[in-house]
Formats: sequence, structure tokens, C-alpha cells
Amino acid sequence: MKVITVLKKNKLLVFVALAYVLVFIFMPDKASESLKNSTYYLIEMAQVLPPIFLLTVVIEALVPKEMIMRSFGKKSGIKGSILALLLGSLSAGPIYAAFPISKTLLNKGASVSNITIILSAWAVIKVPMLANEAKFLGPQFMLLRWILTVIGIFIMAYFMGLLVKTKDLPQTTQSTIPITVNPEYCIGCALCAKQQPDYFEMNGNKAIVKEPLPESTDWDALNTIVKKCPSHAIVLSDIEKHELEDRP
Repeated sequence: MKVITVLKKNKLLVFVALAYVLVFIFMPDKASESLKNSTYYLIEMAQVLPPIFLLTVVIEALVPKEMIMRSFGKKSGIKGSILALLLGSLSAGPIYAAFPISKTLLNKGASVSNITIILSAWAVIKVPMLANEAKFLGPQFMLLRWILTVIGIFIMAYFMGLLVKTKDLPQTTQSTIPITVNPEYCIGCALCAKQQPDYFEMNGNKAIVKEPLPESTDWDALNTIVKKCPSHAIVLSDIEKHELEDRP
């Protein structure tokens, strides 16, 4: 039963393994070439992904969510779009390295539109790529393609923001309530439990949110305690955060 459970959880890997077996049986030459290419990319990923994952940890632990929301959130405007374009353009490494970084930014409040810009710029208008393009195809070709590509990226990002909502994407932390305490960041100061005992309590040396929250929840008070938390461990959902920001 355990073997079946493992196989069900790794359907893609099982499918790839079976495909390799069939190719080795019926087309051994192609299988050998495919194995060499796969080995090359696995080695490349082993070299690229560890520093990328380290960078995501740094972003998650040291960069406040408020900063990400101001720079790349829904209300960042044209400034956020330009910052996203610069981040993607000045990046290094293959496109798959952008996915964990984008996921981390998304979880910390970046908008779908700006994530689309980062991924698209990373894929097609990175600075090293532009330099090689100008060398082999000429600066005029490179500049014109860059302009048209940026226009296309901005249009695509706009429609992605309309059609895809953050709540529809998989999140790192799921919760049935619109406020959470990240136990990795919580330092056990008990400030939230002391100032808002109706909503928070201590569980050992970590704060937790009392469930369920009352219907008369004072979200303004909770937003205040979110800002006071010294380790930025308390997080309001993006939906509630935006509703608070939209109030006059």
C-alpha cells in the first residue's frame, strides 16, 4: 500500500520513467542521447537552484511584506511595473530559476501583473541576452525588438491581472481565517496577546490566532497590531489588507 501511495504522489516521475524504459527498448540510440541531455540539465539545475532557494529564504525572512506590496503590489502602479521589468531584465540564470523567486514575491503581496512582467522579462529581454542579440543581429534590430516586446509584456500583464486572481493561485500557507501568525518569524514577545487578547493567545513561546474570529472583529485594531509586531510575524490576507487600504 505504501508503494502505491508513493507512486500516486509521484505520477509525473513514474510517467517519465516509463517513457524512458519504452524509448530504451524501441529506440536505444535516441534514449542514450535523451539521457545525456537530461543529465546535463539536472547538473545545471543542481548548480543553479541552491543559490536561488537561498535567495528566496532571504526575501522571505528579511524583506518585510509591506515593502514587497509597495514595490510590486496591486497599488504600486507604473513604478511597480518598471521595477518588475528591471528585476526580470537584470536577472541571471535560466527561466526556471525565476519561478521560486516569483512564488515568494507573490506570497508576500506582489501582484499577478508584476509577476507576469518579471517572468516575461526574465525569459526574453535579459541584459546579457540583449548584448548578444545586438552583437549578432545589430543594435537597431535589438532595440526595436526590445520596444515591441516590452509593449507586448505590459499588455499581457494587464490582462493576466484581470483574468487571474491571487486567491486562485496555490499559496505556501493556507488558512481558514484571513489572519495568520508565521511561527518561523514569531519571537514570542506576546505583544499581540497582551494588547489584543480577544484575537491572540500564546501557545508555548509562540503566538497563535484564536479561532474562529468573532463576526464583530475589529480589523483596524488587528491592522494596528500587525504593524506593531517587531518581527512582522502577523500577516493579514491580501484581500483584507486591500480592503483596509481602500477605506477612506
